[in-house]
Amino acid sequence: MQVRLSPGVEDQAPSTTRSHRDRGAAVKRGVDVVVALTALLVTAPILAAVAVAVLIGLGRPVLFRQRRIGRYGREFTILKFRSMAGGSGTFSPGDDQARLTPLGRWLRATSLDELPSLWNILRGDMSLVGPRPFPTSYRDLYTAEQFRRHDVRPGLTGLAQVNGRNELDWAERFAYDLRYVDNWSLRLDARILARTAVAVLRRQGISAPGAATAHEFRGTAAERQVPATAGRGSR
Repeated sequence: MQVRLSPGVEDQAPSTTRSHRDRGAAVKRGVDVVVALTALLVTAPILAAVAVAVLIGLGRPVLFRQRRIGRYGREFTILKFRSMAGGSGTFSPGDDQARLTPLGRWLRATSLDELPSLWNILRGDMSLVGPRPFPTSYRDLYTAEQFRRHDVRPGLTGLAQVNGRNELDWAERFAYDLRYVDNWSLRLDARILARTAVAVLRRQGISAPGAATAHEFRGTAAERQVPATAGRGSR
């Protein structure tokens, strides 16, 4: 499938050597640590205010925790602010429309629900930029090609997020994720971050058509086996 990159986010040809990419990866990790730590300190008052709002509006727990698939298939627990109600038998897992509260919609629209994930970046579970981390229940639904999205750390934002986010269908999402994996560079990361700021301000692609959030991934009709070398350990 031919994928077009949005203006300002150009495909980057893999012209650098392995050593250059290794140095770039080290710089990327350094940037992740500095930005995540700075952002946690700067947004501490916002984090506290949102936590109180969630506690009053939704009750405990304030944080949403879920196991996600990380780099090389290793699992980690992602942290977000809770945006949905219930889940104790009143709602089915897929009933996002009923569970998503007005407060939750606002948190998602402003991306404030993602702020606790800065801790995941600081820990090394995630990066600022990369394919979004998916639930562990998706693991056995991937094709071997789709699983390559885990060759890099998952990101707070990514190429798919600045090219449609939840409005994309699954084939388009995977295509953007794999293009990022194959063409990663610091320059591309910088452009994605710049476009992310615009997307957040414009509140673009928050929900999939006909859904409160995103449609569930149910796999494809193709091969559903992940590489035998893929890691399944948890951290």
